[in-house]
Amino acid sequence: MSGVLGVIARRAAPVLRGHVVAQRASIYTRPAKDKIGSFETAVGLGMFSLTILGPSGWILAHLEDYKKKE
Repeated sequence: MSGVLGVIARRAAPVLRGHVVAQRASIYTRPAKDKIGSFETAVGLGMFSLTILGPSGWILAHLEDYKKKE
């Protein structure tokens, strides 16, 4: 009985899966075309820090307002 189910499963699996899209990684081993300057690095790190730390700083600064029961 299990042999029959195995044959059915092997033949039905490709039909049930449908069209499969092949995924390829785009990995480049060459160095970058342009060097990133110190200004771009500082702006990028500043925006990243503001994005991560900004909302949590806002919540911590207004923690007492959130504790109030009105």
